[in-house]
Amino acid sequence: MRIATTIFLTDRTVSPTRLARSLEQRGFSGLYLPEHTHIPVSRDTDAPMGGELPAQYGRTLDPFVALGQAAAVTERLHLGTGITLVAQHDPIGLAKQVATVDHLSGGRLTLGIGYGWNVEEAADHGVDWPTRRERVRDHMALMRALWAPEPTAYEGPYGSVRASSAHPKPVQAPRELAPGKPLYGPRTLIGGAAGPKLFAAIADHADGWLPIGGRGLTESVPVLRRVWEHAGRDPKDLQVVPYAVQPNPGKLGHYAELGIEEVVLQLPSAREAEVLRTLDDFAQYL
Repeated sequence: MRIATTIFLTDRTVSPTRLARSLEQRGFSGLYLPEHTHIPVSRDTDAPMGGELPAQYGRTLDPFVALGQAAAVTERLHLGTGITLVAQHDPIGLAKQVATVDHLSGGRLTLGIGYGWNVEEAADHGVDWPTRRERVRDHMALMRALWAPEPTAYEGPYGSVRASSAHPKPVQAPRELAPGKPLYGPRTLIGGAAGPKLFAAIADHADGWLPIGGRGLTESVPVLRRVWEHAGRDPKDLQVVPYAVQPNPGKLGHYAELGIEEVVLQLPSAREAEVLRTLDDFAQYL
């Protein structure tokens, strides 16, 4: 099982370069970073974990800039977002950022995407909350038109692009959604809670699921597999990557029994010494 990590990198934590080097030196497989552009201080949206929202949510580094730094000082470390708030981006610009990081890293990027939880943050980006799922699907389709090997136009309800020269292309090879229907771009995992809408989206336009916290997988993974196969996807291609996990040997052993091949462990949003101590503790799982 591959052991990756995630962390809220901020202006007060360990740096991306120091962390990336330390992860690769110790044998961890990857680094995933979350995204928040800002957190409105006046809001009605509850924190996803309950209680007060931790300060790091409003201090996060831009994930693509930080992952670019991590790519520059490593050779093998896989890089990912967890998650990119696709609805809040201009998809043409986001397509360029994603392709650039994948190109510069030699194809090491995983694009974790999702729908978000902070209504006020999304509203400041012009996102009408009930439309966010449809916007994500539409933006991903537009981005994949730009990643296609030949100039490809796209017109959808929330964006359009003319057939264009758009380079660099992502390094990762296309996969098949169905015979004759390629999936362009880096490996894409959708984050979120188990449910019919989420599983339908995963089967429709992703490589797998990024379940936050990794709870309840005994019941949910078989359901996702049925939805995946019903959509005509190859069973061996589905990837489930539990995310932001607090590890113990029993939990990781259970994931292995479910056929899970990668897990992302949660690091503290802290300065270098504390983060490195946690990495040394987590090394027992490598």
